[in-house]
Amino acid sequence: MILFETIAEPVVATGMFTWAWTMIAVPAVVAGVLLLAGKLSDAWGHLLATAAVLWSFAIAVCLFGHQLFADAGSRAVVAPLYSWFSVGEWSFEVGLLVDQLSILFAMLITGVGSLIHIYSIGYMAHDERRRRFFAYLNLFIAAMLLLVLANNYLVLFVGWEGVGLASFLLISFWQHKPSAAAAGTKAFVMNRVGDLGMLAAIASMLAMFGSSSFTDVNAGAHGLAPQWATMIGLFLLLAACGKSAQVPLQAWLLDAMEGPTPVSALIHAATMVTAGVYLVVRSHAVFETSPAAQLAVVVVATVTLLAGAWIGTSQDDIKKVLAGSTMSQIGYMMLAAGIGPAGYAFAIFHLLTHGFFKANMFLGAGSVMHGMNDDVNMRHYGALSTAMKWTFGTFAMGYLAIIGFPLFAGYFSKDHIIEAAFAQNTFIGICALIGAGITAFYMTRLMLMTFFGEKRWQPGVHPHESPRVMTIPLVILAVASVVSGLVMNNWIQEWLEPAVGNHAHEVSLVPTPVGMATMGIVAAGVVISYLVFGRGSIPVKAPATNNPITLAGRNVLFGDQVNDALFVTPATAVAAAVDATDARGIDKAADSSADAFAGLSTQVRRLETGYVRSYALTMLGGVLFVGVVLILSQLG
Repeated sequence: MILFETIAEPVVATGMFTWAWTMIAVPAVVAGVLLLAGKLSDAWGHLLATAAVLWSFAIAVCLFGHQLFADAGSRAVVAPLYSWFSVGEWSFEVGLLVDQLSILFAMLITGVGSLIHIYSIGYMAHDERRRRFFAYLNLFIAAMLLLVLANNYLVLFVGWEGVGLASFLLISFWQHKPSAAAAGTKAFVMNRVGDLGMLAAIASMLAMFGSSSFTDVNAGAHGLAPQWATMIGLFLLLAACGKSAQVPLQAWLLDAMEGPTPVSALIHAATMVTAGVYLVVRSHAVFETSPAAQLAVVVVATVTLLAGAWIGTSQDDIKKVLAGSTMSQIGYMMLAAGIGPAGYAFAIFHLLTHGFFKANMFLGAGSVMHGMNDDVNMRHYGALSTAMKWTFGTFAMGYLAIIGFPLFAGYFSKDHIIEAAFAQNTFIGICALIGAGITAFYMTRLMLMTFFGEKRWQPGVHPHESPRVMTIPLVILAVASVVSGLVMNNWIQEWLEPAVGNHAHEVSLVPTPVGMATMGIVAAGVVISYLVFGRGSIPVKAPATNNPITLAGRNVLFGDQVNDALFVTPATAVAAAVDATDARGIDKAADSSADAFAGLSTQVRRLETGYVRSYALTMLGGVLFVGVVLILSQLG
């Protein structure tokens, strides 16, 4: 059902909304200042960077408050900034769109981003390049805000590329480690594959609509031929797969854990990996015109949510377990976005709650690492619930939220997606239900291996609680993990309706049959995990196994091997063939021609003897030859 007519037209910014650009400009300028000032800003750079993000958060909250109490028809505001460039009949403007959808993203990015900045003050306290790290964080925040606040796809693409650059710098921040440098390069290259989809989508929009603005694309999408809508939708999906680590462009995500833990929380919880979900929801008019494109989103999302859960069951690195979980949870969001009008609000709902509880758990993992001499292997943990009480308590809130424990954040947001999946297709609903059970299994495994059981600490390790500058953000995120679902339930559907064309409908707090089934399978996942990991000793080294399911999970479903077989090896073979053709064909032909002319020149050079009699004889021979030719021509 196409609902284009319900989308509110934005009004021109006035008053407070004219300050919207400062949300992007302030952290961008501060990033430049810290990079240019160099070591002069080492003592205060981290404080200035944190203040910049707090400024952006304050502006976002003020704008949200203004929208909250404004008339529903005037909540979507466009803030024109300047004319970018013109090409023929096309004129491109730079502007911001502050509507019900973008403001939620802005508050999430700046709110969670501020807490991560504060946490990083303690986490990166002893790093010699801390000032540069905070500059990159600010650059990332600015680029992500530009992405979600842009009023057209071309400006969005600038933020899209800025996020890719900043993520590369952050993931490979500890570039003295070859693994970190390789991880940053891998993320950068794989995201560029997705970016080709974005470029192709924008080019197609310009060809079809003569514009890349959201307003023009949404208005014209209902008249688009289905084949064109499908093509644009698939291009957008390719872009979303790259940024949101969806199959088949997911292989970079776990390697990205080589970056500092605050980077994992910022990029892989609340911001970068959600960009693909934002793109699909923002482009809903295109997808609603093409059922084939919607189906592609649903299929990719379903495969991804199960693949991420599978990976999470087999990893011993605490950050990689959370990364697999992120991949799976983004799959749930993409699934809701692919379902259509019935799922848009739930996709954003889960995106917001996930931002809180996953950032909480990533930062909690960093706190554990801080107390365990940066050891990430959960087999070296155990019994940390008493040694790190604040970290344990806050992490437990995130755990209960992600498994969907009643009245915690995930109970509302993820369960709504499972209900919508069943309403769309029973098979898809069953897959989503299975994913919830697996989530409960591997997250319980993480809790048991990390905080319970016997001590498996390595020699010289003395676990200790993190400083307050790190634990206070954990407490705030833990509270959000508990209450955010209840606060936003129902409200978020009505709030987003003017932006995504969805009709709000009540969601009862009383569990439905699907909800009861979800709680049952979640409980089963918890119990099975306890029976496997909670009652016996856990070996310090991962036991060898020939189980193909476990092996596939440990090897991240052989994503790298698949990419090597399908893309790297063929590309290398083609490059080698081209090189051989160039060396043995083109180069050899050129070299042969050069050799032939060199030989000819050598023979001709022999005629240049320097003797006058030789030249006279040559002239005489030429005259005789011409004479003979003339005589023969007369005789003929």
